[in-house]
Amino acid sequence: MIPAGRPTVAVIGAGIAGLAAAWELARASPGAGAPPPEVHVFERDLRPGGVLRSAPFGGRTLDLAADGFTSRRPEAVTLCEELGIGDELVPAAATGGSVLARGRLRPLPAGLVSGVPTRWWPLARSGVLGPLESLRVARDLVVPHPGARQVTGDRSVGEIVAGRLGRPVVERLVDPVLGDRHAGGVDSLSAAAVEPVLIAASHQPGSLMHRVGRTRRARECTGTPVVRAPGSWSLTGGTARLVDRLVERLRAGGVAIHTGTAVEALVRDGHPATGGGSQGGLRWRLVLAGPDGVGTGEGTFTADAVVCALPATATATLLAVHAPMAAGLLSTVAYASVSTVTVSVPVSALRRPLSGAGFTVPQATTIDGRPALITGCSYLARRWPHLAVAGTELLRISVGRAGDHRPAVLDDDELAAAAFAQCAQVLSLTGPPSLAMVTRWDRTCPQYQVGHLVRVAKVDEVVAAVGGLAVAGAATRGADIPACIGSGREAGRRVRRSLAAGGSRVR
Repeated sequence: MIPAGRPTVAVIGAGIAGLAAAWELARASPGAGAPPPEVHVFERDLRPGGVLRSAPFGGRTLDLAADGFTSRRPEAVTLCEELGIGDELVPAAATGGSVLARGRLRPLPAGLVSGVPTRWWPLARSGVLGPLESLRVARDLVVPHPGARQVTGDRSVGEIVAGRLGRPVVERLVDPVLGDRHAGGVDSLSAAAVEPVLIAASHQPGSLMHRVGRTRRARECTGTPVVRAPGSWSLTGGTARLVDRLVERLRAGGVAIHTGTAVEALVRDGHPATGGGSQGGLRWRLVLAGPDGVGTGEGTFTADAVVCALPATATATLLAVHAPMAAGLLSTVAYASVSTVTVSVPVSALRRPLSGAGFTVPQATTIDGRPALITGCSYLARRWPHLAVAGTELLRISVGRAGDHRPAVLDDDELAAAAFAQCAQVLSLTGPPSLAMVTRWDRTCPQYQVGHLVRVAKVDEVVAAVGGLAVAGAATRGADIPACIGSGREAGRRVRRSLAAGGSRVR
């Protein structure tokens, strides 16, 4: 039975951000001595978790999206500890990698920060750059730079790095490392959003490489402590295990998760559009539909507060009446589509041993005389030994970036064949794969263009003024697992503060 006066919160979207928001809300009280709110999560899909899902493959259970998460941010590891699955965390075994540069795979030089070199000698020794290109980078160390103090605001990653270290560094290191991570090009990628250390370093005089290295080390020493030491972690059951455990604990704690139920519209009772009234004490009415967006679904649902944890375009649709400026800003967030081709190959197909955790491919690369379709390859069983099967290697080939529409015109068999052919050319593989699986993620990678954080801050400000409302998800301040968890939990805290203040405003 719900205690008298217990508020109700609706979380729209059961991806990891929405589930994290529900976890935060269900664990804490909106005010001193008050019970936690009644929490309902609504998900259009027939299962919670968003892109964090798994599937059987060659006797293993594989994650279909992210197979691990960084320890540079503590949110994912912290949540695992809270859920009681900290003992299931496993560190990545293989580290480092290669880049396809100047005709062959070359090791990524030591000291990279998101593809930006911080040490010259490892870069020169790697062979990623030619001799003259390496000397161009060396100028950053010996020719004093006045800095860019007069430049204010956000800038693109590509602009900053090219101006100080040259285009070859951008094209062969920063773009394949950082651009591939975000499925976009670094010439439009916001430095403030994805690597703020670059903004700080570019404003200072002297060497950009030294400044990036020093700023990162200082931030790691004084910032939020990392719970675990290795660079990447997963779970013995894969990252999808995090979702399964979180859903299990949420349901055990009384959170209702409604799958196959889409939220078609948000109505604010007493809102000027429906008859007028003040902000204080108003409630939200969710108009529900089936998973295909049609039909009656479960009718309507009334809540005291709402967390929108959907892609930017879907959130914009729901907020169009209540926060038109926020909706307009969210609607400008572009998305890229990506695919993966996972293959199992016999060890006998390898002409030379694999090194590191995988390789990445610059955008301008040609493979066997054709523009590269693949953007990289991860050696899954090398990264996560619990996926190893004797006599085989497990490769995950990445395909697709913003502006590349070639994968969309190929069916799964064609895409698998084309991607594997290019990977085989790079790795000198012989024979076909023994097993292959294609996974497509349509419009799932938000593009953080220059000025992104300013737009997100304005969205938060406008949404806060509505009251009883918060926004979370990959389109805000990070698309990886820890960032989405942090986004969801912060949205939960905002709604909790709003409820404690009477529901009039979220701060």
